[in-house]
Amino acid sequence: MAREKIEIKKIKNATARQVTFSKRRRGLFKKAEELAVLCDAEVALIVFSANGKLFEFASSSVKDILEKRCTDSQNLQKEEHPYFDLNIDDSTHASLRLEVAQESLRLRQMRGEELKTLTIHELLHLEKILEEGLTRVLEKKGHQMMDQINDLQEKQKQLTEENERLKQQMAKEEKQVVIESENLTCEDGQSSESVSDALHSRMPLDRVDVNSDTTLKLGLPV
Repeated sequence: MAREKIEIKKIKNATARQVTFSKRRRGLFKKAEELAVLCDAEVALIVFSANGKLFEFASSSVKDILEKRCTDSQNLQKEEHPYFDLNIDDSTHASLRLEVAQESLRLRQMRGEELKTLTIHELLHLEKILEEGLTRVLEKKGHQMMDQINDLQEKQKQLTEENERLKQQMAKEEKQVVIESENLTCEDGQSSESVSDALHSRMPLDRVDVNSDTTLKLGLPV
């Protein structure tokens, strides 16, 4: 059966895309190795995955092949433009690309990836760098935690002082309410007593008038 043709477009499924990338990359590197062996050619391949991971293949050395490419490019441009030197940018660009590739590899090794090519001394050096970095991270973490604790303690102190102030204010207001209530009670008592005194002062006068009338009535027959 003939193989089904795959439409050349971006694969939407991330898992399928990663599997296809791994298969195609291995096939590409295999073809490059066959080309280098069969034809005695110098071949260098540099591939960055979607995650920025570097994969490279070289029949001899990537660095040597890139330097040779830069040299050939400079010579070619000199032949095309004998009065202008326009190769500085290309050379710098290639050097920067190589530096980026080396630093990317170093970063991945610090994450614990691609350690097979490292010697025991390089591994010890990498371990020392990671331990020093971890120590600085822990120190920074400790300082930040202490700063947060101090901030929380300061906020707790402020809340305690505010709570005490509110308690004192409430006690003062309650005391004022009690005093006003007592004053109002005293004023009500004095007004009732004055009304009672006025009523009592009228009662003897009425009694005297009644008695006088009775005395006069009894005295007429006499």
